[in-house]
Amino acid sequence: MAIYQLIPELVFPPVEEAEPDGLLAVGGDLSPERVLLALSLGIFPWFNESDYILWWSPDPRFVIFPEKAKISKSTRRSAKKFKSAINKDFYKVISACANTERQNQDGTWITDGMKNTYNILHKYGYAYSFETYRDDKLVGGLYGVFLGKIFIGESMFSLQTDASKVAFLSLIDYCLKNDIRIIDCQFHTNHLASLGGENISRKEYSEYLSKFVESPFATK
Repeated sequence: MAIYQLIPELVFPPVEEAEPDGLLAVGGDLSPERVLLALSLGIFPWFNESDYILWWSPDPRFVIFPEKAKISKSTRRSAKKFKSAINKDFYKVISACANTERQNQDGTWITDGMKNTYNILHKYGYAYSFETYRDDKLVGGLYGVFLGKIFIGESMFSLQTDASKVAFLSLIDYCLKNDIRIIDCQFHTNHLASLGGENISRKEYSEYLSKFVESPFATK
């Protein structure tokens, strides 16, 4: 299959045209409108600082259903040692996600452009951060985008044992209380699998988007 080059107009090729590894298109920009449209269609940007902007729609899709999330007893005990918050300091969370070193990963995909875009989406009311504090210091968290009844998770970080898991617990509690049906994790990782992640087909994920996404850009 061909990899599409995006044009200035806010349009994307059909997700079914993606390469076997999920790569769908290159180029375009990281305007909040383009990123929000992409997410509403099951597409997301993921690339290194030195690369072209790359847009992905993998098949299968790795997701977590909130009611099936795996929260260990030890995590619930650890939660008592921390204070949790939502959207207290979104930019600090995304910056920590960008700066935290990760095993087998050279550099970060959370570029300055990505941080700026998601900070604007936060101001628009789409991007949320779930945070974990200890002694008033931010020690863990995650961020992502709510579209209707779907949460598109982007990244998490932890500076203390269980800090990111407690942020994840806060996300799950929020999803269950607010009828969020699915958490999109995009690609499989062993860590997310341990939290209840599972594969569904791209077609099934697209059906969830059609049913539950409420985005002003979804039909443009």
